[in-house]
Amino acid sequence: MARIEKSARRKRTTVPLRLVLITVAAAAAFAAQFAVQHSEGAPDLNVSHWIGRSPEPIAGIASVIDGDTIEIHGQRIRFNGIDAPESGQPCDDAKGVRYRCGAKAAAALDGFLAASRPVTCAFVAWDRYNRFVGDCHRADGTSVAVWMVEHGQALDWPKYSHGAYAAQQAKAEAAKIGLWVGKFQAPWDWRAAHGDNARPAVSQPLGIISRQVAQSYTCQPRRTCSQIGSCDEANWYLSNCPWGGKLDRDGDGLPCESLC
Repeated sequence: MARIEKSARRKRTTVPLRLVLITVAAAAAFAAQFAVQHSEGAPDLNVSHWIGRSPEPIAGIASVIDGDTIEIHGQRIRFNGIDAPESGQPCDDAKGVRYRCGAKAAAALDGFLAASRPVTCAFVAWDRYNRFVGDCHRADGTSVAVWMVEHGQALDWPKYSHGAYAAQQAKAEAAKIGLWVGKFQAPWDWRAAHGDNARPAVSQPLGIISRQVAQSYTCQPRRTCSQIGSCDEANWYLSNCPWGGKLDRDGDGLPCESLC
């Protein structure tokens, strides 16, 4: 009888201890996830993404969200190791005239990707906005990140790239193309100064807009910039017409810069 009572007491004391240990472990996991997701500038991996194998590469026709983010098959993809101006970010050109450098970077990316489809992105990490962070290449093998930095439309982000694109950035700066033609604030500094107003874009992808408008465009007759009515139209000719390259006189990926 005494043994039965001792056994019962042991069971009564063991159960609460087990519950305590489970509660403490759950709280620790939650605290770790919260710390990672809210540390400024960190990759911010979700706990759900730590378990299991990494996602397979994603390939398809990309829609441009901004200068460093695209969407393929409904998945937002952030380019690894580079940072482009935000959609609403202003910069100054060579004459000190303010322009929307974020919109210009997005338009350059759209034209570049349209020239060789599809895009393939290899997984690197998940970020705090649940975006797939990846290394992306066009169908012809050209690195998207390399092209964007080399043409002055994005910056090497040493915090994550460890200087992988420093040489391309130095080349763009020396040639004074893209952002380097005038004055600008590094995108990460601009976001820090503008808080919630600088969160990732959630608007309709640029590529979707371009495809809708493109239904009325044709490559004949040949056109000059003075005969073109919008940046979307100019980008379509650049990407689809054999004479489209003539619209991009300085080779920076942007046609008819008076429009774009």
